[in-house]
Amino acid sequence: MKLYDELAEWWPLFSAPDDYAEEAAYFARVLVDACSRAPRTVLELGSGGGNNALYLKSRFEMTLVDLSPQMLAVSRKLNPECEHFEGDMRSVILGRTFDAVFVHDAVSYMTNADDLRAAIRTAYRHCRAGGVALFVPDCVRETFVAETRHGGHDGDESRSLRYLMWVVDPDPADTTYRTDFAIILRDRRGDTHVVHDSHVEGIFPRAEWMRLLRETGFEPRSLIDDWGREVFVAKRSR
Repeated sequence: MKLYDELAEWWPLFSAPDDYAEEAAYFARVLVDACSRAPRTVLELGSGGGNNALYLKSRFEMTLVDLSPQMLAVSRKLNPECEHFEGDMRSVILGRTFDAVFVHDAVSYMTNADDLRAAIRTAYRHCRAGGVALFVPDCVRETFVAETRHGGHDGDESRSLRYLMWVVDPDPADTTYRTDFAIILRDRRGDTHVVHDSHVEGIFPRAEWMRLLRETGFEPRSLIDDWGREVFVAKRSR
């Protein structure tokens, strides 16, 4: 996916850090309320450009894992005080546990049940007893809506980005949907060019999420967040 590879340096203009403050505050409250004792250490799987960590690091000691070295480079500039590791949320092993594990919308790139199960097991493996994992998929099967959105930002170095996002589900019988981006980049000279980037993402029924979480050993519950998404709070009791 170009957005997390060759276009990674443009990420702050695609998804600005300033836009994450309210969400991050909400996630922090959920983690604190769900843990048996106030969490101090938090592992974020699929941390991307570090926009959530920019705010969460004021409350927790953050360790960040992402599959893309380009996105980790963006995050290191934003969060130099945080530990960063390159790794796949389906298989990474850090050899230690954390008070909480946070998995934002990167979990949506788990496109089949085996991948999702593997990501959940990684979260369980790294979560201490009494800790909690928070999963924030973009949607579940019951809440999927085909839509279009647009956005983008101007930078402080005479660069700008605008995008159109188009979300469709070509086959409601399978476990994937598709998001296409038309991304317009304006460079420092004022020249523009357009990039098309297509993402295949996973979608699972609520019951499948709950089944996989319980199968792994978590005690899960779902809730609707302040933005209408169904998210999963999974406690590790032992």
